Amino acid sequence: MAARSFVTIGLVGPDRSGAIAAVTQQLFRLGANIESLEEQVARGKFRMTLLASWAGAKLEERRIRAELEALAQHLRMKLTLRLADASRARRRLAVLVSKETHAAESILRAWKSRRLGAEPVLLAGNHPQLRSLARRFQLPFALIDYRDRQKAEASLQSHLEKAEVDLVVLARFMKILSPDFVWHWKNRILNIHPSLLPAFPGASAYRQAYDKGVKIVGVTAHFVTPDLDQGPILCQDALRLRPNEPLPSIIARGQKLEAACLLRALKLCLSRQLDIHWGRVHGV
Repeated sequence: MAARSFVTIGLVGPDRSGAIAAVTQQLFRLGANIESLEEQVARGKFRMTLLASWAGAKLEERRIRAELEALAQHLRMKLTLRLADASRARRRLAVLVSKETHAAESILRAWKSRRLGAEPVLLAGNHPQLRSLARRFQLPFALIDYRDRQKAEASLQSHLEKAEVDLVVLARFMKILSPDFVWHWKNRILNIHPSLLPAFPGASAYRQAYDKGVKIVGVTAHFVTPDLDQGPILCQDALRLRPNEPLPSIIARGQKLEAACLLRALKLCLSRQLDIHWGRVHGV
């Protein structure tokens, strides 16, 4: 089979008639084949993710980027464009953190021991405490000031693009990403949530489960979507509670489960081409 080069294109901006046609016609003029396209319009906001391919191993990247950026500016939309580098043997990861280290450390230890078929290239967080973790694993650390979410996400997007990141992993990153940001990274953001989703979404999931008196608690690794904790599920793990087990013990045991489940989900993403549609991950 002849080699093909792939580009993922994201567009977000005010809804306007003819936006999809303008993009697809421009891609046709550039010689592209459209592999997949998904769009959404909500509250006057247009969002689209498109996968395009070109015959051959090399692209006229500058021309493609320049013409699509000019079109996006005409449409008054924000463009993201990511090229799949066929020569790159290992995918590049960004790990996002807040204050807890267990999930991030699990990934970074697997990487250092050569048990992970990917290359972490950036650790980013909204608190300075985990700068020491980045230093320990000799990774750059980006401190993201989240007092203004729009500015924070613009800064984060810039760091991800400069690092040429392929996949984003939320390793107990305790900030909600905006729908616009998520659409630019559709099916490229993994999260670990401390409950058996769809039960107990949102904050303080262990506390929610404890207050309800459940006998089994669990964790869920899933893709991030604009709807909080409702993305396609990759894997889940559970543990049975001991009689009268206190909440701190539940959390401590749950965190070990979180780390293992997130790492397993990441390895699934790296080891195969996943089929994601109708809100489900198929083939896992």
